[in-house]
Amino acid sequence: MIEVKNIHKSFGDAHILKGISTTFEKGKTSLVIGQSGSGKTVFLKCLLGLFTPDEGEILYDGKAYSSLTDDEKRNLRAKMGMVFQGSALFDSMTILENVMFPLQMFTKQSKAEMEERADFVLKRVNLEDAHHKMPSEASGGMQKRVAIARAIVNKPKYLFCDEPNSGLDPKTAIVIDNLIQEITDEYNITTIINSHDMNSVMEIGEKIVFLRNGLKAWEGSKENIFKTDNEVVTDFVYSSNLFKKVRQMYLEEKG
Repeated sequence: MIEVKNIHKSFGDAHILKGISTTFEKGKTSLVIGQSGSGKTVFLKCLLGLFTPDEGEILYDGKAYSSLTDDEKRNLRAKMGMVFQGSALFDSMTILENVMFPLQMFTKQSKAEMEERADFVLKRVNLEDAHHKMPSEASGGMQKRVAIARAIVNKPKYLFCDEPNSGLDPKTAIVIDNLIQEITDEYNITTIINSHDMNSVMEIGEKIVFLRNGLKAWEGSKENIFKTDNEVVTDFVYSSNLFKKVRQMYLEEKG
C-alpha cells in the first residue's frame, strides 16, 4: 500500500502539486487521470522517489520515504517496477538482456539464474520466442510487453506505468490493459497507472484519481464515474459522445 499525505511540489514559482492526499491499495489497479498540465507526471515521479515533495509525506507499507536511509531507499527502489511511456528499451541489447537488466542492477544472482527468471517473465507476457530479437525488430505491442516483463522481473511490490497504451491501436491497448491487471492480481502488486485513455479507465480502473490544476478533484471507482455529478469530472470523461452514451445506458439500466 502507498499512502500519500498532503503533498506539495513546486518548481520556482510554479506550484504543481497542491496538497494531494490519497491511498493506493495492494492488489488493485489504480489510474491517475487528468488533462495535460494537471500534475500527473510530477505526481508519479514523486511516488517513484525521483522528486522530493516540498511538503507532505509518502508512505510505502507504513514507512515514510523521508525517514529512510540511503540503503533503505535503494532497497525500496529495487521493489519498484516501471513501465515507461515509450517502453524505454535499450536499443543495443536483446530483449532477453533488457529484461535481465534490473536483476543485474539490484541482485547478486548468477547469469544462469537471471536468464531463468527473465525467461519465466517473458513467457508470462507471451513472448516465448523473442529472447534474441532486438527491440527494433519488435512491434509496439511487443515492446510494451517486454517493458512489462522487465518491470516485474525483480518481483516488485509496486508497479508504475506511464501511459502504457500510448501509440498502440485499440485492440493491442486492451491486451496491455488486461495483462497489467492480471499481473497485479497474480502477484498482489500495488499498481499505479498514469493514463489519458478512458478505455483503460473503464476496463481496469479499480480506483481512479482525477487531478486538475495540481489538486485532487475527484476519486472513486469506474462505477462511481457513471454516477458522479462532479462537472469537472464529467466534462473530462464524457468529452467523447461514445462515453456519454455509455453513461446514459448505465444510468437507465440502474433505474
